[in-house]
Amino acid sequence: MWHCNNKAPKTLKKTVISIIFLLTQNLVLTQGFALNFATKYITIDLLSLFLSCTMFIKTTDQLLINFDRALRVISGQARASRRNPGNTCEDASLSETEQKHSAGLMRVNHVGEICAQALYDSQAVFSKSEDVKRQFARSSIEEEDHLAWTAERLQQLNSHPSVLNPIWYVGAYACGLIAGRCGDAISLGFVVETEKQVEAHLASHLKELPAQDEKSRAIVEQMRLDEIAHGAAAGELGAVDLPAPVKVLMQAMAKVMTTTAYRI
Repeated sequence: MWHCNNKAPKTLKKTVISIIFLLTQNLVLTQGFALNFATKYITIDLLSLFLSCTMFIKTTDQLLINFDRALRVISGQARASRRNPGNTCEDASLSETEQKHSAGLMRVNHVGEICAQALYDSQAVFSKSEDVKRQFARSSIEEEDHLAWTAERLQQLNSHPSVLNPIWYVGAYACGLIAGRCGDAISLGFVVETEKQVEAHLASHLKELPAQDEKSRAIVEQMRLDEIAHGAAAGELGAVDLPAPVKVLMQAMAKVMTTTAYRI
């Protein structure tokens, strides 16, 4: 009897141990699955966070670079990569009225180049195409040539840049950010329309400048040719035509800028 009772506890003990082992094994497997599942999604979340941080850092770096460029542009530290076309022309004798008029027109053109620097820099911030970014960079270099040329011509005419240059720059930069945020096609369309209006504006200056002011005329003509090329390059990259109301608004903003910059 005692022997029988002694075996029962042993059998029960083995059964309990087996059950505990199976439960433990099942728990380990379940926890292992949960751990793998959690690890997988934690890894995905961390990767997404890393990519987001990387994009934020890149955007922040670009904005800081653009801020540095803005300071150089506004402070008049632009450098030309090409020779000033006006320097190949002879100095002409201008009356006081003609000199003042030439200076006013060149000041307007200088402001236009201030805005061009802001636009290309800001539009590149949100561009997703490397081809578009490269084209913006190339155009920006040529626009900086224009900026340096017009600044030099203003000095030769004993005049000065617009005192409102910081405001023009900030306004243009904001417009560029909005255009860039709308996508590359619209951003490029904004470039095409801007360059079209600028080309027409420069053509009108060639009619208004004194005939003997060959230095200013040479600069404006080269600027006009460059602007046509910039617009064509943007069109080839997939620009879309902007709605008519947007074009009218751009013309109105340009009118305010040109009228004001001619005087101050």
